[in-house]
Amino acid sequence: MRVTIFGGHGKIALLLAPMLVEAGHEVTSVIRNPDHVGDVEATGATARVTSVEDADEHALADLLAGQDAVVWSAGAGGGSPERTYAVDRDAAIRSMDAAARAGVGRYVMVSFSGSSPDVLVPEDNPFRHYQDAKIAADEHLRSTGLDWTVLGPGTLTLEPGSGSVNPGAGFNDGDVTSRELVAQVAVAVLDDRRASRRTLVFGDGDVPVDDWLASL
Repeated sequence: MRVTIFGGHGKIALLLAPMLVEAGHEVTSVIRNPDHVGDVEATGATARVTSVEDADEHALADLLAGQDAVVWSAGAGGGSPERTYAVDRDAAIRSMDAAARAGVGRYVMVSFSGSSPDVLVPEDNPFRHYQDAKIAADEHLRSTGLDWTVLGPGTLTLEPGSGSVNPGAGFNDGDVTSRELVAQVAVAVLDDRRASRRTLVFGDGDVPVDDWLASL
């Protein structure tokens, strides 16, 4: 498959790109900073310098022309609420609409386990802006005709990924998830119909990913 990763210099994306390349996919990683081209291309991906915050839907559709799949792993990384909404909500939504416009069928969203109205943190919690942005983006994705999967890992760590999950993990319930495991799950679900149009919440655990997908 021809796969575009948004947020190509993020910690998850830098782990994901070489896994996808090794699996035989052709990978394009979208980054904002041209200084990061070398890091990205060392993974075997082709770097594409574009600001998703500034690019409109038409520009993103042009970027995605000829692609088979999108993995959204971009984010504002904290900071101002305005930029969080601009990237984690608005740019993400534009990328979904652009994917549909460009004829890209598959879309995998790297979200988090707390992206649900059922587990909202208090409105005065600074984290609420991020949570609201991700909820809006994920809900928009589910409303599209794209072949989507939303990944809901827990609190991210830099520990090695085991290739096994805890399917019962829940938001603020000790649900830690290795970034490498998130990448492993993204590779596994990309071309797996069992993950189609599903929201998959998970943490580090002892259930092999393939067994987990088989149980869905």
